[in-house]
Amino acid sequence: QVQLVESGGGLVQPGGSLRLSCAASGSIFTINDMGWYRQAPGKEREWVAVITMGTANYADSVKGRFTVSRDNTKNTLYLQMNSLKPEDTAVYYCNADVVLQSRSIINTWGQGTLVTVSS
Repeated sequence: QVQLVESGGGLVQPGGSLRLSCAASGSIFTINDMGWYRQAPGKEREWVAVITMGTANYADSVKGRFTVSRDNTKNTLYLQMNSLKPEDTAVYYCNADVVLQSRSIINTWGQGTLVTVSS
């Protein structure tokens, strides 16, 4: 019914920047909360940032370095990541609360995009 597709991951040196995108498509009426999570090798998935009604919140580990934004006209979520550190290495996942055309509400995940921070 709904697909979230992330893009923009890759290999970057410490101190570098990347911009992730998450495009939602399908039977969408509107999207409520959208957010980013990440899962590092051998660790549990953790919350990174969420944007709700235009207000953004961040995990302490990324505050001041990452910026989340969204374009509601394109149903797309972004994550600008600056001053990247090796500990930011993870698969980054997009998550969204989607109101379908049927007015049902679902929570859905993207497939993830790998970010590797290494020299």
